[in-house]
Amino acid sequence: MPNDFNQHVIEEFRANRGRLSGPFEGGRILLLTTTGARSGAAHTTPVGFLPDGGERVLVIASAGGAPGNPDWFHNLLATPRVSVEDGVFTYEAEAEVLTGAERDAAFARAVERDPGWAEYQAKTSRVIPVVALRAVESGPPNVTGATSWGDGFKAVHDGIRRELGLIRKEMAESGPGLGLGAQLRVNCLTLCKGLHNHHAGEDAALFPFIGSRHPELGAVLELMREEHERIAALLARLQETVTTDAADPSLVLPEVERLTDELERHLLHEEEQLIPLLDAAT
Repeated sequence: MPNDFNQHVIEEFRANRGRLSGPFEGGRILLLTTTGARSGAAHTTPVGFLPDGGERVLVIASAGGAPGNPDWFHNLLATPRVSVEDGVFTYEAEAEVLTGAERDAAFARAVERDPGWAEYQAKTSRVIPVVALRAVESGPPNVTGATSWGDGFKAVHDGIRRELGLIRKEMAESGPGLGLGAQLRVNCLTLCKGLHNHHAGEDAALFPFIGSRHPELGAVLELMREEHERIAALLARLQETVTTDAADPSLVLPEVERLTDELERHLLHEEEQLIPLLDAAT
């Protein structure tokens, strides 16, 4: 894409924590910053991504089906350490170009979800690369642009809401009787793992931190832990449903809706009770 268009997308992405308008509205987009292979300068590019189970995300070097690979791909071949902004978090990642059957399976999942990838492949003689970006552990999560602990807390919640909304939309568009697509299954399982980790972190660190400073909130925090248990049961049901051989969007969507309703009540409860305390602590 032209640099001026890219810059507009980057500015909108950062201003709205990953939410974009126009042709990218409702899409999964991240900002990938690579080190120039020749210049050594940082270059940021908006790219589409695919969830891949929670440990990593996948990006595809399609360049719209152009004869050559995009510049960002050449950059990460020279320097695999990259920076990723996903709308909520900014983190360092290690890039790995997938090969063989692993690449082909990932690309097939992408095509199943969006036939446009196949159209790009048909336009070029090169095999379009698929790249895995695996986060490198480097301390506490960096919530992009957070002005306070409470603001960062709300940003994480909104990221969960956005991903759940995308999955609900994808389920509704898939239609009954067609089976659950491989990528949509991965999207659901990635969400389940992310929510589990988020709540485990709250139970192990955030709630004890708040409880030690506000013992009067013991009953409130215990209620939130009970809400976590109810959500965990819904996550288990969703995981079981999407991993069965007979999984179908018409069967999975009701589980997603039940999770959405319970989770939204819980998120609102946490925001009402905890954001004022987190902002005061900041």
